[in-house]
Amino acid sequence: QVQLVESGGGLVQAGGSLRLSCAASGRTFSSYVMGWFRQAPGKEREFVAAISRGGGSTTYASSVKGRFTISRDNAKNTVYLQMNSLKSEDTAVYYCNTNPPARDYWGQGTQVTVSS
Repeated sequence: QVQLVESGGGLVQAGGSLRLSCAASGRTFSSYVMGWFRQAPGKEREFVAAISRGGGSTTYASSVKGRFTISRDNAKNTVYLQMNSLKSEDTAVYYCNTNPPARDYWGQGTQVTVSS
């Protein structure tokens, strides 16, 4: 079982940056492919980025490629999402989970609001 706690969201102007963190409990964190997902108001939750167990391979949604960077620190049981050049359409609640996501692992998420 893994528990995930997201943090680092906030209000930022368009063009700005934020760094999200996701702290995981449990000793098996490094055995999971991890991902970031987001849900905007009135929309389905969508995939944002994923990172391999060792951190050597990453994938991104086309909408964020080149602007967002996912990374992880297995010693700290933490996965990060560096978000640059933020746009108003990035406004959403951001969640981390395994990839593919496990139903029981969804946390509360962290709100990101980008003002134009």
